[in-house]
Amino acid sequence: MKRILLFLATNIAILLVVSVVFNIVIAATGIDARGSAGLLIFCALFGFGGAFVSLWISRWMAIRSTRARVIEQPQNQSEEWLIRTVQQQAQKAGIPMPQVAVYQSPSPNAFATGRSKNHSLVAVSTGLLQSMNADEVEAVLAHEVSHIANGDMVTLTLIQGVVNTFVMFFARIIASAIARGDNQRGGLAYYGLVMLLEVVFGILASVIVMWFSRQREFRADAGSADIAGKQKMIAALRRLQQGRESELDGTMLAFGIKGKRSTIGKLFMSHPPLEERIHALEQRR
Repeated sequence: MKRILLFLATNIAILLVVSVVFNIVIAATGIDARGSAGLLIFCALFGFGGAFVSLWISRWMAIRSTRARVIEQPQNQSEEWLIRTVQQQAQKAGIPMPQVAVYQSPSPNAFATGRSKNHSLVAVSTGLLQSMNADEVEAVLAHEVSHIANGDMVTLTLIQGVVNTFVMFFARIIASAIARGDNQRGGLAYYGLVMLLEVVFGILASVIVMWFSRQREFRADAGSADIAGKQKMIAALRRLQQGRESELDGTMLAFGIKGKRSTIGKLFMSHPPLEERIHALEQRR
């Protein structure tokens, strides 16, 4: 979840900046982007540009936002084991050795990010290391290594580029139709509408990105089963499931929060429900 939210938040922020630059370029060069074809081309250039900027800085953003410490020289046996395990898994997956980092968080979590297989990062939380045994941590690490081997961040960027293109395109088309009395594509009402519509459409379009994210989680689970073993990955997912059930049995239920999400809420989930992931692995031969 963390890597996807970081990517999406960064992308939306960059998309808004790109939108401003887009308008400045059009105004400064006098290029006629009023036609649908010309507008679509420019939106594609800037939409994919924003997505690839997000990808390029993803590792830097992840380290800064989580305050993760990249392990350069292992300081204890746990860190030595992490480095050794990721190195062995990377060799099995046929990818270069990623950077390995640890960050302080009570929640059991891990993520992988980076602009390419040659510039990747695997990070784990202290909560994960404390709540899982070695086999379960090994499976989680293999899951993250599989994300890198599958090229998931690059594929996500391409999908996000397509989404950005159409978000920018339709935001301007609709804003032009609404702001007809404000010099169409040039007045304050038009630019205000464009920015508002880009945020709204960007949130709605994230449904597409989240669907892809859920599919890639199944693929990464399968990759972990191949690298570390199916039973280890199932055990790790069950450990997460037990942890969440414990939370729901405590203070969360006191506030009326239920374990099941609404149908609409599921559309915005970056990960499939744990029971579905476990079932998929159990059915795998």
